[in-house]
Amino acid sequence: MRAVRFERFGLPEVLGVGSVPEPHAGPGEVRISVRTAGVAPVDLALRAGDSPTGDSLVLPHIPGVDAAGVIDEVGAGVTGHAVGDEVFGAVDLARLGGASAQFAVLAFWAAKPAGWSWREAGAAATGVETATRALDLLGLAEERDTTLLIDGASGGVGSIAVQLAVARGARVLGTGRPGSHDFLASLGATPVAYGPGLAERVRSLGIPRIDRALDVAGAGSLDELVALTGRPESVVTLADFTGPGRGVRLSLGRYGGQPDGCHGLERAAELAVRGRFRVPVQAVFPADRAAEAHTAAATGPHRGKTVLDLATLTPGA
Repeated sequence: MRAVRFERFGLPEVLGVGSVPEPHAGPGEVRISVRTAGVAPVDLALRAGDSPTGDSLVLPHIPGVDAAGVIDEVGAGVTGHAVGDEVFGAVDLARLGGASAQFAVLAFWAAKPAGWSWREAGAAATGVETATRALDLLGLAEERDTTLLIDGASGGVGSIAVQLAVARGARVLGTGRPGSHDFLASLGATPVAYGPGLAERVRSLGIPRIDRALDVAGAGSLDELVALTGRPESVVTLADFTGPGRGVRLSLGRYGGQPDGCHGLERAAELAVRGRFRVPVQAVFPADRAAEAHTAAATGPHRGKTVLDLATLTPGA
């Protein structure tokens, strides 16, 4: 099969399209004919050689952990899904990639909502899982009257967390640059300017309390988030590894973000069918422009996910 891959670590230009062996679905897995694949931060770090887990990579490596497509092979023990089903999901993250190819094996997946484009579906899975895991860790229960502040709310994970929190009944404040404020409001958040002085700006809104805070940006706001919520246990960070030393909880999951089943994906799909959830996509690139996709994904400001369109990898496309 053909796939986006890199044979050495380096700048985005090391990415190219080449031939690799086809994967096959193992027990509890499905293989899909890939339509689209998301570009995640882990892909950028692994390609650049900046991730400590990169030592375990076998080169050439196929980046990509999120994908969407049509099931063409079902592993032993899989029920409820069959060849021909349209799905979105994630690879086994212990493999560190494999999604940006003609065929990819998914370990976690859900039915693609009919109203989603392929680009939305390909961008969804790990962002949904990461946001769901963080909201669960914060104790943000369904229909609970809670005020949640999300620092770094306009990117791929933040924009998803905003919507999932709103669906749980929370009042959400989301930080972003001024140019992202209309976007944040469209997701259901009250926009707040990003950067130092956050606590003062939040208090100026006259909101009586901030119950929980989620740090997506990892930009040094933990002290202010703790001050706003009143205690470190009410703050979860996805990106600041100094958090545990301050009593703030760090949400990583297994292997740095391995989904714990498919419940988060299925819940997001249900919300999408009801018109209460969408996957913001910032840019889409064909497979032969994967280097540009990685460059775009690394460059802010972000208003959603960068996606690769894998249609050009299909023979005859």
